Amino acid sequence: MAKSNYFSGKSVFGQLISLIDDKTIKEEVKKCDSDRYVKKFMTRDHLISMLFCSFAKCNSLREVSGAMLGLSGKTAHFKLNHIPKRSTLSDANKTRKVEFFENIYHRMLEQYGKVLSDSRIKEVLDKQVKIVDSSTISLFKDILKCVGRTPKDGKRKGGIKVHSVINADETVPNLVWFSPAATHDHNFLEKLKCDDNSIYVFDKGYNDYKAFENFTDHGTVFVTRIKNNADYKEIEALAVEDFIHSGVLQDDIIEVVVKGKDSDRTLKLRKVRFYDRKNKREFEFLTNLFELRADLIAALYKIRWQIETLFKQLKQNFPLKYFLGDNENAIKIQIYCVLIVNLLITVIKKKLKRSWSFSNLVSFCKIHLFNYINLMSFLENPEKDWIITKTESEQLSFF
Repeated sequence: MAKSNYFSGKSVFGQLISLIDDKTIKEEVKKCDSDRYVKKFMTRDHLISMLFCSFAKCNSLREVSGAMLGLSGKTAHFKLNHIPKRSTLSDANKTRKVEFFENIYHRMLEQYGKVLSDSRIKEVLDKQVKIVDSSTISLFKDILKCVGRTPKDGKRKGGIKVHSVINADETVPNLVWFSPAATHDHNFLEKLKCDDNSIYVFDKGYNDYKAFENFTDHGTVFVTRIKNNADYKEIEALAVEDFIHSGVLQDDIIEVVVKGKDSDRTLKLRKVRFYDRKNKREFEFLTNLFELRADLIAALYKIRWQIETLFKQLKQNFPLKYFLGDNENAIKIQIYCVLIVNLLITVIKKKLKRSWSFSNLVSFCKIHLFNYINLMSFLENPEKDWIITKTESEQLSFF
């Protein structure tokens, strides 16, 4: 059979690492001063080691250091200068600044923004739809305060809550904030940037009338669900047009009370009651968007499920059940490295003309991490080497 056309001078891991610009790494190392007082295990080595952990789905320090020992002599093309021992990697995760890994992620997001973006939603609404949500990751040690009752033995697990914002036309977070699992979601609304070009979509766990007032004052639009026990006054019932047959049951202007230190204020909002035929249940949406049709308000909220899919994707495909350190710094570094790997795989998926599922791409990269395959060429036409020509078929039948 013909010689394979998929040979590459770089391993699959090397090709993936090459998507991170060397100049970016050097600039962030200098900016964060993350190599200060370090003799051998430099920041770049730390980054590559943790990315290897995410790609290979390693669950322990022993697994990372042991697997990387087999890379001796194969690290030149991705510039790994020092293979860490368990204690070295543990110490680095505990002491090196999280800001370096955070900055690398955001620099890459800026670099590949055009590849990831799908501008169709923004073109329709003339605004950027941003989805807000959080996901709790359980920890086996009481590192960060978790929620729920104290077990009978008195030993509680910890929990870290990852708050994220993603643009509806992208599939990766562009803002990430960590908090103990016991922290209420609405505290995150203070982190959001207010501008008249954004529509924030979030669930009812983020209900905060003071934040809603702040959004309205700055021209920022939001769509959420109203709480079951919400206290409000109906001001005006809007007509539901006859041509709308998509489940809108009621459309009202309401007034809520915003409590202040000195005096209370009132805020006008819009409440839309909607029947979802697919799930056979009613929803009540709350928004400060008065111009849009009521059925489109429901459609906007439906986009929110995109972030649920992202959290599911991260937890299923990457090592977020077992952490390489029992301290907050190590946990945050590992989460940011998972986000970087998720971004790299997403960029590869977006560049491919052939359709691959995300989980299949992750599995392929894990299995062939140190095989010298031209990644993009193979993924575009993986069956090419298996197609036997007529001459080759005749030669095989001869035997």
